[in-house]
Amino acid sequence: MSSVTGGGTLAETIRHRFPIFENRVYLNSCSQGALSDAVRAAYGDYLAGLEAEGSLWSHWVERSEQARSAFARVLHADPNSIAVTASASAGVSALASGLDFGERDTVVTTELEFPTIGQIWHAQERRGARVVHVSAEGDNTLSLDRFAEVIDERTAIVSITHVCYLNGSLLDVEAITRLAHERGALVLLDTYQSVGAVPIDVGALGVDFVTGGALKYLLGSPGIGFLYANPATTADVVPTSTGWFADEDIFAMRVDRYRPAANARRFEAGTPPIPSVYAAIAGVELMLEIGIEATAAHVRGLNDRLIDEVVAMGGVVATPKDPARRGPMVAIASTDVEQLVARLENDGIVTSSRAGNLRVSPHCYNTAGDLETLLAALHAHRDLLRLTPASRPA
Repeated sequence: MSSVTGGGTLAETIRHRFPIFENRVYLNSCSQGALSDAVRAAYGDYLAGLEAEGSLWSHWVERSEQARSAFARVLHADPNSIAVTASASAGVSALASGLDFGERDTVVTTELEFPTIGQIWHAQERRGARVVHVSAEGDNTLSLDRFAEVIDERTAIVSITHVCYLNGSLLDVEAITRLAHERGALVLLDTYQSVGAVPIDVGALGVDFVTGGALKYLLGSPGIGFLYANPATTADVVPTSTGWFADEDIFAMRVDRYRPAANARRFEAGTPPIPSVYAAIAGVELMLEIGIEATAAHVRGLNDRLIDEVVAMGGVVATPKDPARRGPMVAIASTDVEQLVARLENDGIVTSSRAGNLRVSPHCYNTAGDLETLLAALHAHRDLLRLTPASRPA
């Protein structure tokens, strides 16, 4: 731990840029990244421009392009392969609208997806889609064998999450993608719970589409997302859910035809979410400056300690212990998770919950001291932890 989080190392060198730590121990980056001085200043720049100049359309378009480039740097992608969207839902909905569900009528997805993903795919049932869900194993992981059982010549797309929002499990994306491609299917990867805290290289992963947003580990704000579209494999996917920023020439102002951009901009829609664009640029650039690889190593060390200590106190961890099979969030089983979250809040510790699990999500700015504060609180509130049979009072 000391080699990762000691004085003068990652968290200590950047923590002053996140004012919330003056008042709280913030361990909820899986819901919202902590506000930085850079993002606050970006919002100020947006408002100052309105006060000084009013209409800033050319500047706003330029800022949208900066956001596109920033997302591309995170994904190691060409900016032309990135659509800037109002949310992950908007990007995935546009993608779904471009699939025809003819001979390949099946969507393969999983039990571990965020609701928006499952809901979008089931909405396509009205257009002829058939949706198949892969079940999780007892340890909350997804077996490649389960995918192999259901991906076939009818599969149009395989839709998977990189890190599960319920339990923090990490998928073997490359293996699933190879299997899907061998059987002629596209792959969509939802990175909302990983991007910014897990290094992502879309070329190395081989996926066709990637969605995510700036809200969490990219340190931005709500109201902005991205959709990566691999130009080598997705050119024939043309959405019917669209808007004027998806046009091949947004300033042509044509109303008599639909001519979508040839690149990933075809998955965009109307006016970009400009305040969130400002915030996203600031957040993503700060995260790139801090370093995603360094953050991943830092968080892994914190979570190793957290898992070991929770297990030692008799608690049940829903997240896989193997670092290769987990993301930046740890899920701890509780007998009354909402009460546990509330008690921790009273202790000055910010966490969140899903599906009966306490979610703890350290990031680049969290220290060993934050973790010790949390562990002391969990000891104090051990009555709300789900305990292993051997640890329960007689």
